[in-house]
Amino acid sequence: MRIATWNVNSVRSRLPRLLGWLARAEPDVLCLQETKCAAEAFPAAEIASLGYEVAAHGTGRWNGVAILSRVGLADVTRGLTDEPGYLADGALFETTEPRAIGATCDGVRVWSVYVPNGREPSHPHYQYKLRWLEALRATAATELTEERPFAVLGDFNVAPTDDDVWDVSLFTESTHVTEPERTALAALREAGLTDVFPRPLKYDHPYTYWDYRQLAFPNNNGMRIDLVYGNPAFTKVVTDCYVDRDERKGTGASDHAPVVADLEL
Repeated sequence: MRIATWNVNSVRSRLPRLLGWLARAEPDVLCLQETKCAAEAFPAAEIASLGYEVAAHGTGRWNGVAILSRVGLADVTRGLTDEPGYLADGALFETTEPRAIGATCDGVRVWSVYVPNGREPSHPHYQYKLRWLEALRATAATELTEERPFAVLGDFNVAPTDDDVWDVSLFTESTHVTEPERTALAALREAGLTDVFPRPLKYDHPYTYWDYRQLAFPNNNGMRIDLVYGNPAFTKVVTDCYVDRDERKGTGASDHAPVVADLEL
C-alpha cells in the first residue's frame, strides 16, 4: 500500500497537477491539506475518474483537508475530539476550522491534519496552535487503543529538530521551531507514534516546504514540516518513505511537496 500526504495549497488551483501526480505516483491513499475548498465544491468527480473515493472537510477559501482512497473509505470522522476554535480578528464567536479528517482505508486508519500556523509567539493564534495540538494528541490516544495500523499525516507546521530548517538562526523569533511547539509534537511520540523519516534524495536532509519567495526552492532553503507519524503496527511495515521534490518544480506548483510512504501489509 502506498500512502502519501500533500499540502496542495488550493485543490482547485492545483487540480491539473494533482490529477497528473495521482496518475504518475499511484498512491492508494492520499491525505490533502489546505484544500481551500468547501466540501460540496471539492472536485470529487474528476478525482473519481482515476478510481478514488473522496472524503472532504472544508468550508471555503481557507484551510480544508481531505482523504482520497482507491482501497476503500470507511468510518470517516471530521474534526478532533474536543477540538478548540479560534476567535478571528473582528469576530464575535470562535470558529472551529476544518483542519482534521480521519478514515479507515483497507484496514489502515489515517488522519489528514493541517495544524494551525501560529503566526508568531505573541499572537493568539500561537496559543490556539498549542491547544489544537493537544486535541490532536488526545484524539490520537483514543485511536491508539486499537492494534490496527494507524498514522497521522499532514502539514504539522512544526519542524521537529533544528536540522529540519535550512537555517534555524533565522527563526529565533518565529513559530515552527519554538520549544512549546516541539514539546506538543513530542507528546504525540510519547503517546505511541513514531516519526517516519523520509530518506534523503537530492540533498543530505529532506525538506518538504519551500517558500515561493527569494528563490527558496532552487537554493534549497526549506523546512521539514509535512510529517508521517505512525504507530508500531504502521511503522514496522514501512518499506520506503521519500519526499517527491519533483512535484515542487515548475509552474503552478504548491509550495509543499508530497511525502510518500510505502507499506508491505
